[in-house]
Amino acid sequence: MSRLPLRVVIADDQALVRTGFGMILTADGIEVTAEAADGDEAVAACRRTRPDVVLMDIRMPHTDGIEATRRILAAPGTADIRVIILTTYDLDHYVYEALTAGASGFLLKDVTPEHLVAAVRLVRTGDALLAPTITRRLIERFARHDEEQPAAPHRDLSPLTPRELEVLRLLATGLTNTELADRLHLSPTTVKTHISRILQKLDLRDRVQAVVLAYETGLISPGGGGS
Repeated sequence: MSRLPLRVVIADDQALVRTGFGMILTADGIEVTAEAADGDEAVAACRRTRPDVVLMDIRMPHTDGIEATRRILAAPGTADIRVIILTTYDLDHYVYEALTAGASGFLLKDVTPEHLVAAVRLVRTGDALLAPTITRRLIERFARHDEEQPAAPHRDLSPLTPRELEVLRLLATGLTNTELADRLHLSPTTVKTHISRILQKLDLRDRVQAVVLAYETGLISPGGGGS
């Protein structure tokens, strides 16, 4: 059972953004536990208030949102915290870096109030915020490591059963749970069970991290081809 009210930290270097988002969330019964103007303040706020969700701007002074996300999610006792990245561009390279750091999705800053509230409530349930096709498009674009970026360590996929590997591969191509169920001739409940086991075995927060991992391990390659 999730805690009520849902608790949120808003991190953005623009006071108007923080105030506007805070008013929208508060009006829907969501508690804003703290606001932060940079990454350092965001990390401190999360340590102090232990929110359920963090709305995190990427480009902030001092410590940016990517590093702040890493610090927040690496701290002890943060397994249940979800980070939503705030950005101006949906295919910003920084968004990909944030997703690999553990963020559960992203929102454009011109998001509607209804979508903002729905997104915060969605990630709190453990679901990833991005539509699978958007996730795939983003990761396909940026999953190629250039010489300036150190390659991510390849996680061992051996704990997965052949069926779980198949589910992970199809998940990374952008299929929804319903489409996965149709493709594999399984019930939606069984698909959800497989995904939950994949996340548990690989110590992943959500399906966004699973998709990122599928590309970084070479299980599937940019362009949609599996290894």
